Formats: sequence, structure tokens, C-alpha cells
Amino acid sequence: MDNQFVTWQYQNKLLSLLSEREFRLLSPFLEPHEVRPKEVVVHQGEEISHIEFPCTSVYSSVLTMANGDTVEIGTIGSEGFTGVNTLFSGHAATTTIFCQIPGLTLRMGIDQFLSEMRHNPRFHFILELYCQAFISQMEKSIACNKLHALEQRAARWLLMTHDRVGADEFLLTQEFLATMLGAQRPSVSVIAQKFSDRGILTYTRGRIKILQRHLLEELSCECYSKSRQEFERLLGVRTG
Repeated sequence: MDNQFVTWQYQNKLLSLLSEREFRLLSPFLEPHEVRPKEVVVHQGEEISHIEFPCTSVYSSVLTMANGDTVEIGTIGSEGFTGVNTLFSGHAATTTIFCQIPGLTLRMGIDQFLSEMRHNPRFHFILELYCQAFISQMEKSIACNKLHALEQRAARWLLMTHDRVGADEFLLTQEFLATMLGAQRPSVSVIAQKFSDRGILTYTRGRIKILQRHLLEELSCECYSKSRQEFERLLGVRTG
């Protein structure tokens, strides 16, 4: 097997749980792709044509209401894959999934994906475990948006993104963060300034740099640590 493909396998934590033989059988159907910021994998209501296994990229799964308002219900990085509803015979996307942080992903056509699920029990089992963890993340996102202060939610979202990017610095506009949190941009600007004043992060021209992660963890609500623990319990891998 090409050494580059072996490297990519271990950049996606789900694929890294497969044996070399299992991944070798899967690899002919995986196409490396450099995804761009805001690139859409699938729009809400559209037929799912392919699945993404992020390596260094990060995606947002957002729900759009009839009036156009959107809110993020989940974040997908190297710990997972897009299109979890396909495990339950879903053909259409229930949310819009688009690139939050650019980077490498491994793309797989939906027909090959469904075929491999049917013929590779180990692959199917790993995907089911991730689905459980992702549903847990969504549940906590719903509770968090209802019960916790915007500052706590912002800290949680930044920690989740920091985990999945694997770097202290990444692209992020305040407008984007406001959309992900279902908040007004001025409110997010105030929080970003507070974080900056405390030396937690720097923000320059759409780029965030995390300086003191432990302070973000102190500010975040319990939803962050509980969600992370669930990923580790089910899959034995860290989300960061």
C-alpha cells in the first residue's frame, strides 16, 4: 500500500481503528481531496452522493429554519465522518454540512460506502460507535444552547475546534462564530475581546490563536468535557 495512504489512515481516527488488511480493502474507494473554507459537502434536503472522512479538515453540520436562521448542531473532524444518517438507510441530508476549517479529507462515493458497510462488519461497527458519540454531541449542543451562557458556549466551541484542527492557530471570523452559536455578531465581538484581554487568545484578520487553553476549559460548561469523554469511552480515541 502507498505510504501516503497509510499516513492518511492514521490522520482519521475512525479509519485508524481498522486493521491494515481492512483498510487496504477500503483504500481503492477513498479519494484524497483538499477542501476549501465554506465548501459544501451536501445541502439540507439533498441526496447524499459521497461521504467524507476528514484528516486535517473540520466540518460544521448546521440546521436551517424556514426563516433562514441557522444553528450548528454538530462539528465533524478527524474523529468521524459525514452523513451519519446513512447508517439508518437515510438518503437525503437532514442538515447542511460544509467546511469550517480547510484541509485534507478522504472522499468515498455513497454506493461504495454502503457496499462496504454491508460487507465489512468491523467497518460498520466502528461507524455505529461514532454515530452514538455524534448523537451525544448533538444532545449536549441542544442543551448547551438552551441552558448555558454565550461565553461558556463560545469557549466550548473554540475547544472543540481546537481539538479537531490539531493546531493552536486557525481561520475563524467573528461572523462565522456568531452563526455557529446562533448569536448576534456584536455579542460575539464582546466575548472575543474579553478572551483577548485575558490573554486566552489573539484574534487578527479572521485568524484565532489559542494561547491559554486551560483558561478556555475553565470557562467552558460541562458539555465540552462530557462530550469528549463519550468519544473516548465509545471509540477509545481522543477528539483532540
